[in-house]
Amino acid sequence: MSKVVRLSCLTLFLLVAGSVNALELVIGEERVEPGIVFIFEGAIKDHVVPVSLHLAEGETNVHIEARVNWDNKNIPEGTPAGGFVPYLRITAKVTNEKTNLSTFIDLLPHINLIDNFHYARNMTLPGRIEDPYTVRFLITKPSPVDLALHRDWLERYGTELTADHAFEYKSVDFEMIAKASRR
Repeated sequence: MSKVVRLSCLTLFLLVAGSVNALELVIGEERVEPGIVFIFEGAIKDHVVPVSLHLAEGETNVHIEARVNWDNKNIPEGTPAGGFVPYLRITAKVTNEKTNLSTFIDLLPHINLIDNFHYARNMTLPGRIEDPYTVRFLITKPSPVDLALHRDWLERYGTELTADHAFEYKSVDFEMIAKASRR
């Protein structure tokens, strides 16, 4: 095989392998005040530590995620554009639309080399991977114990980082993500 053909095959393999690792299902995107962007995703299952807090990759269908970052415009002074928003409590209720079985899961802060900081959790779907699902994300603002606020924030934005929010998405198809593997 010529050197050019081998190099072309290697390049194609690397592109395909890289795209499989980056494969994610965008479930929904939202923006709330004061400039926080939520991107909800179903990602390929992965090994996450500590194993005492996370479902094993072999027992997982989907790595459900919420990327929560400051927007790049119309954000509070001093805020790093695109920076991670910490201290939120995020849960997801995933309901099988055919059987009405559901599961409820807390998303925890994670870090990886694709999304950097994000909230996520490995999970098993409550039914067949081919079934349609409704996914409801609940966002709970930080408590006063978790996040202290300075006077300048209080004067401009009040006593909260943001309000509590709920976002629901119907007919979510996890099949392609659930069948994919990072390895």
